[in-house]
Amino acid sequence: MAMDSFQQLLDLTNDRSPPPIHRWRPSRIEPFAIRIARDGRWYHENRVIDRRRLCQLFGSLLRVEDGRHFLVTPPTKYLIEVEDAPFIAVDMEARGHGIDQTLAFRTNLDDVVVANDDHPITVVLSDGHPRPYVIVRDGLRALISRSVYYRMGELAVQDAEAGTLRIWSGGTAFSLL
Repeated sequence: MAMDSFQQLLDLTNDRSPPPIHRWRPSRIEPFAIRIARDGRWYHENRVIDRRRLCQLFGSLLRVEDGRHFLVTPPTKYLIEVEDAPFIAVDMEARGHGIDQTLAFRTNLDDVVVANDDHPITVVLSDGHPRPYVIVRDGLRALISRSVYYRMGELAVQDAEAGTLRIWSGGTAFSLL
């Protein structure tokens, strides 16, 4: 992959600064009729939210606590439904090879994350099929799309001793099986 596209992807992370939701400690919790479907689409009262910028704004307000997802504002946490993961990793750029490799993922809402110890890749088996994820921020996961997962498989190396495929990013090896 071209260095320019890798750098452009990383530059996206610097262009958007999230609100300081980690400092907000609202005591009030209210339900909110928002659902994030397995395919990454956002719904309000069972109607698709077509406005991408609105979904990006809501995505920047997401927090996960005890497995529950909230949109957080200073006075209130709004409980929403997330069917699987709130984000989908729809693109990936790789730089380097082997242990020196770095993988940068872009989500459906244009968040960018580099896989490493703080943003690990995990694979969960569901009905015998792998479901790969990468942590975007603060425990919020992105399901890695099938096409991206296949591209990761092309970069992976067989670990015969462990009986798995491994891929490196940010100095950390991750199992793909």
